[in-house]
Amino acid sequence: MQPEQTPELRALYQGFEQEHIVPLWTQLGDLMPTHPKPQAVPHVWKWDRLYDLARRSGDLVPVGRGGERRALGLANPGLGGRAYVSPTLWAAIQYLGPRETAPEHRHAQNAFRFVVEGEGVWTVVNGDPVRMSRGDLLLTPGWHFHGHHNDTDGPMAWIDGLDIPFSHHNDVGFFEFGSERVTDYATPNYSRGERLWAHPGLRPLSGLREAVSSPLMAYRWEHTDAALTEQLLLEEEGQPATVEQGHAAVRYSNPTTGGDVMPTIRCEFHRLRAGTVTPGRREVGSSVFQVFDGEGVVTLGGTEQRLVKGDLFVVPSWVQWSLTADSQFDLFRFSDAPIMERLHLARTHVEETHR
Repeated sequence: MQPEQTPELRALYQGFEQEHIVPLWTQLGDLMPTHPKPQAVPHVWKWDRLYDLARRSGDLVPVGRGGERRALGLANPGLGGRAYVSPTLWAAIQYLGPRETAPEHRHAQNAFRFVVEGEGVWTVVNGDPVRMSRGDLLLTPGWHFHGHHNDTDGPMAWIDGLDIPFSHHNDVGFFEFGSERVTDYATPNYSRGERLWAHPGLRPLSGLREAVSSPLMAYRWEHTDAALTEQLLLEEEGQPATVEQGHAAVRYSNPTTGGDVMPTIRCEFHRLRAGTVTPGRREVGSSVFQVFDGEGVVTLGGTEQRLVKGDLFVVPSWVQWSLTADSQFDLFRFSDAPIMERLHLARTHVEETHR
């Protein structure tokens, strides 16, 4: 339906340009494709390389007011150099050296931390010191003051996940500096929030009001591990406990609603038995995975990539992916699924498997 190029048409287009107008007929294929065609591309980041760069940053770049955090944002190669892992999600490796403190601040963006190795750091969230240890998911919901301190003589690194791109594109970001240090240097084994909220199936009568984000700032590895272990044991007993054969999974939830831990980010943990191959699936929205333990292969858009402990990969919208477990394969996952579901844009297609 493109019209013939004439002097009159060129003059018309010049008038459009002068008035900052772009006609629909010249861009329909980009605005309304037959299926999602993301600019973001599938990509794998290798943990050993990331950690080496983070360690070198620790030798050269201080932590303090101004830079605030020694965080290395993962820049999707398809998104023009911005530190966005996808159009809605931000992921980074944060590195804190021995006895260092990252000062407190708060922002409208929702954030979490996931620890693949190490311990000895406490994150202080709204004045509550929260221990960070291997396998733990730590939350910092939007507008919560937070800072970190390393109480040991060794460094520690972890991944940060935020909704920064979504907030940036929609102009909803706010930021505020807090304490130059942290408001509480205590190092309790369990935070006050855990003591109140981390009791399975039990809710304090003092907290019956529904909260937008979870009031529980730490989801401990021992509980995640136990839940996944029991799912696979039940499967062995012939009970319908897993999402598919050999594939156990849990979703971290807000104890006041049963929904996602934060309004814009979903967090899950997946465990595959050795030899398990998941069917190919496509989903609207983007996800990031980190290998917590074990070895395996991810197939992203038809390309296989081998994975070991710590490696991260991003799955852009509607890119087909599947996993193959060489050993028991544990993976942490976060995604923008709450946004897609609330906007009624979520869609999943799973390939049929023939045996």
